[in-house]
Amino acid sequence: MSELNDPRVLFAAERTLLAWNRTASGLIALGFFIDRAALMSDGGGIFPTAIGLAFLLLGAALNILSVVQYRRSIATLRPAEIPPRYWLNLAVLSSLAVAFLGLLLALYILGTL
Repeated sequence: MSELNDPRVLFAAERTLLAWNRTASGLIALGFFIDRAALMSDGGGIFPTAIGLAFLLLGAALNILSVVQYRRSIATLRPAEIPPRYWLNLAVLSSLAVAFLGLLLALYILGTL
């Protein structure tokens, strides 16, 4: 729990959430790339698709877990540490949207098998 009464604590937690969002987005992109590159090079196969899906699902799960971690972190903050009229859920919505789109991409790849 913070004792600083400083909004920088909130902003640090938000930057950490967005860093996890970038990492998860990279994993999702890598999974899609692995699946599509294997499809173009040798006609596909179940193994590259499974690896690609694993990266996609790992990225989506990482985004969801990072949101849980962020929400737990900001729950410890006091009102003095949150700027007036600051929307705490913008980064949360961004992370959840990326996770949802990653899951949709995984479903698309499963549908093309």
